[in-house]
Parts: sequence; C-alpha cells; structure tokens
Amino acid sequence: MQELRDAGVMLRLIYEAMKKRGIDTDAIFSRLGVDENYVYTEQLRTPHSAQLYFWQAVEDVSGDPDIGLHLGPLLPAYKGQVLEYLFLSSPTFGEGLRRAQNYQRLLSDAANTDFFIEGDDACMVLDAASDEVSRLKHFNECFVQGVITFFRSITDDSFYPSRIEFEHHRDSGQEHAAEVLGCDVVFGAPENRLYFPATLLTHASPHAEPELLDLHERFASEQVARLEKRDIVGQVERIVAELLDSGEVTLDAVAERLGIKPRTLRTRLTEAETSFNQVLADFRYRLARQLLATTDESIDEIVYLTGFSEPSTFYRAFKRWSNMTPIEYRKTAQGKDAMVDAL
Repeated sequence: MQELRDAGVMLRLIYEAMKKRGIDTDAIFSRLGVDENYVYTEQLRTPHSAQLYFWQAVEDVSGDPDIGLHLGPLLPAYKGQVLEYLFLSSPTFGEGLRRAQNYQRLLSDAANTDFFIEGDDACMVLDAASDEVSRLKHFNECFVQGVITFFRSITDDSFYPSRIEFEHHRDSGQEHAAEVLGCDVVFGAPENRLYFPATLLTHASPHAEPELLDLHERFASEQVARLEKRDIVGQVERIVAELLDSGEVTLDAVAERLGIKPRTLRTRLTEAETSFNQVLADFRYRLARQLLATTDESIDEIVYLTGFSEPSTFYRAFKRWSNMTPIEYRKTAQGKDAMVDAL
C-alpha cells in the first residue's frame, strides 16, 4: 500500500501559527527529532500518519487540550501555491473550486474532497484525511479554519461558513468551538463537512484571466505527474522492507516483485529523480534512526534488521549519513517520538 503524504506547506502554516501563539516550537521539533529548518525543506512532503505524533507533541508542549482549535485563527492564508493561482485565475469561486478538485493531491495524498448543493447552501465534504486522522480533533479543527482563511483570501473576505460538521466527538467545549469557528457546529457527524451560502459559488474573481488559467492548469498537471512518478519510490521502499531479512535486496529482486523488468524500474526511478541505491540507502537510514531512537535493540541486531552484512559496514554507512556513530546518535535521540523516523 502506498504511503500517504501531505504537502509541506501544511506544516509551515501551522508552524507560523505556533510562533504567533508563543508556543515553544524548539521543544516540539526537538521532541520530533528534526530542527526548524526542516519545515522549509524544498518540495517537502511529510507522512500523513505522522499527524498523530505531531499533534500529540503540540498538545503536550503547549498544554492546551484545544490547541488545534486555537491555532486555526492564527494560520496565515495559503499563498503562493498553484492551487491559489487556479482559484484566482478562474472566473468564479465555484469554477476555482471545481478545478482545484482535480489537483487536490498537491495538498495531500489523503485528500478526496467533494462539494454539492443542498438547498441554499453549498456543502464541501472535507475528506482530507485517512480514517485514523479524520477523527483527530486537533487536525480537523485547525484544518477547517485553514480552509476558511484561504477561501476568504481569494474571495476578498466574502466567504463565511454557515455550518460545520465534524466526525470527531467532543465531551466539552462545544459552545467555545462554535464561538471560535463563528457558526453552528455539529460533532460526531458521519463525515467532516463545511457548509456555506451557495451564492458564494458565483463570486467573481477580479484576477480571472483565461490565458493564465490555462498556464496554471498545465503547471498543476505537471506537478501531479511529478508526484505520480514519485509513487514508484514508495512501492520500492515497501518491497525493500519485506526483503531486508532475506538479504536479497537488489534491483532485480525488487523489479521481480513489482512484475516489471529491472531496466524499466531503473528508468522509472530515474524519472523520479533518484536511483535504487539512493532509495535503499535512505530507507536503511530511516530504519536505523527509528531503531536507535525508539528501541533497546542491540547494535548487532540493528545491523541485521537494516540488511547489512557486518557491523563495520553499518558503522561506516551510518557515520556517512549522520556524521555520528550509531551509539552517539542513540544517546542524543533516545526518547524522541517516532515521527522523525518516518520523515
């Protein structure tokens, strides 16, 4: 199964909101095993499942059980991305929304949003998370406010919600949530939904330009195609994980599992701007970090689990990857959350 990933811009917006709220972001990122420069890594896409670790760390460090709800109003508007350009260059907000649906993977592999008309309201189904993450209170309450802020920015502040429905439950604070969100809120609904006046679909964009729209659609298509080319990396990593115990982790063995010729696999990895050796090295490094940071496995056992033939080879590789020996890394990394090991 392909690992789902989220665009790094989601993490960057939350990071900016945390700074505004005065949260100790150093403590959060230290706990997660990355530094703050990671947030601005070019073409960053983070594991979708890491949302669970991330939001737990944010709640623990902030001490706020409603931190997702409270970060939402502080989120900067989603700017400078191709999805924004698609909305602005479309003739109306509704047209922009329809076009953006075709490219929602640029925001998250888990995204599968939809919208429909229900009476005087339009309803946007915010299916932007996996089953486990979709019930995560902090993610839902922060994400919907990010959507609202974005919609306001592209409609000259004309957008406003009429009702929000959340899949997650709340034992308390329902009135406070409604006050922050500025509309009626329902918890424990079948799915996450954002309702707004259907008349907003015809809101005209002052930046509409047919030629720019064509350009932006081509650019969005190219970006999605680039992500699809990267899918092969995830498939190779899954098979590498299965083959590590056997010691037969070769390009030929992986290609056979994928049902393609080795030459084809090599070509597809080249198109994804990587190579088999690079994918294998990156996977081994992540696995080694995970085992060193979150388990008490012996170094000899980690050597075996990461597919190295002998400890000296593992030591040299790890020192080359991290500028630390495995023992030095373990001393600095013990107790960190598992999120870093998936990044």
